[in-house]
Amino acid sequence: MTTTTPGPTTPGPTTPGPTTPDPTTPDPTTPDLTVPDPATSGPAAAEAERLRRWRLVLGGGAADGTGCELRGQDAAMDGALASLYGQGRGGKGDKGADGGRRSAGLGASAPSVARWLGDIRTYFPSSVVQVMQRDAIDRLGLNSLLLEPEMLEAVEPDVHLVGTLLSLNRVMPETTKETARAVVRKVVEQLEKRLATRTRATLTGALDRSARINRPRHRDIDWDRTIRANLKNYLPEYRTVVPERLIGYGRAAQSVKKEVVLCIDQSGSMAASVVYASVFGAVLASMRAIDTRLVVFDTAVVDLTDQMDDPVDVLFGTQLGGGTDINRALAYCQSRITRPAETVVVLISDLYEGGIRDEMLKRVAAMKAAGVQFVTLLALSDEGAPAYDREHAAALAALGAPAFACTPDLFPEVMAAAIEKRPLLIPDMAEQR
Repeated sequence: MTTTTPGPTTPGPTTPGPTTPDPTTPDPTTPDLTVPDPATSGPAAAEAERLRRWRLVLGGGAADGTGCELRGQDAAMDGALASLYGQGRGGKGDKGADGGRRSAGLGASAPSVARWLGDIRTYFPSSVVQVMQRDAIDRLGLNSLLLEPEMLEAVEPDVHLVGTLLSLNRVMPETTKETARAVVRKVVEQLEKRLATRTRATLTGALDRSARINRPRHRDIDWDRTIRANLKNYLPEYRTVVPERLIGYGRAAQSVKKEVVLCIDQSGSMAASVVYASVFGAVLASMRAIDTRLVVFDTAVVDLTDQMDDPVDVLFGTQLGGGTDINRALAYCQSRITRPAETVVVLISDLYEGGIRDEMLKRVAAMKAAGVQFVTLLALSDEGAPAYDREHAAALAALGAPAFACTPDLFPEVMAAAIEKRPLLIPDMAEQR
């Protein structure tokens, strides 16, 4: 047997030996867990995935009970979560396991927050990123950092961020305002793209149907009303109705047919509603058959109708926060109504009235008696059941103006029903409790 003595070799790829992983640097080449790969099938894989999820939820430490060690991308995700929610780094006033007060893991530093924002956009979908941003602002008090242009360029814009920026508008430096407007405009354009087409189509149909004619063209016949009007002409032997009288939809004229007044509470709790209402106001203002007025109020009343062609200008014309005087706002709206029977007033408020309650109710009753369609929305947002003054909501319902929350996607249908003077589709009030 002959042996070969290895000679000099040229440097080439080598297989690295065992190293101690740096806990701060994710290693994408290592598995995410010390338990079996969840990508494989079988009970062990299902158990591994279950433990992995619980470990990410519980945040580690001896008390979580999973015994799982996270590596790679999972470790990076866990670090981003721990900076905001983790034990020892929670919100203000929380206590750690040792009884000491927790402190924020992000720190009051724009660079560290900007890096964190980049991390969460890498590891989580946009909807989760938006929730985490809101939690960071609420739990860690990061509002002041949003006054820096670099921070605004790093965040994921959404309706709630717009509301926060609007609340900071009065203290925002000039160097930040242009960036803030760009963030707000991006959100507004997204909302318009989502809501405008359906709103115009729904309300155009409602405007057409709001006028009835007795000599309609074939395509304009309202067959439901026509059949009901001619039931006396039913011929049993032919099993048909002879339509002696036709009822049809009128076509919307070029002149203004309806007037809509959006009266919006700009108290801090109504931030998301203000954003959506401003977008809808711009959409309604673009429709020639609707004369739209937009009024915002706290303890003062501001008419922003002249700015409705640009919802961003409308939003920056609001001042979120302060008290609430619904009575004064309704008095202003009432004074601008010229055709009550053709007017829809939409009050968007949580009804926590700081003005004169009885006068507010009298104004609503007077408008209803004059023929105004009055709609009260406790919220115009995707947030679900709002907090609101139940006593005032019950008093409005007794006047025939029930108050309910409305999602942006449902708003066109609510407006269409009001324009056609049909009963509104009102959610069960018990569901809003």
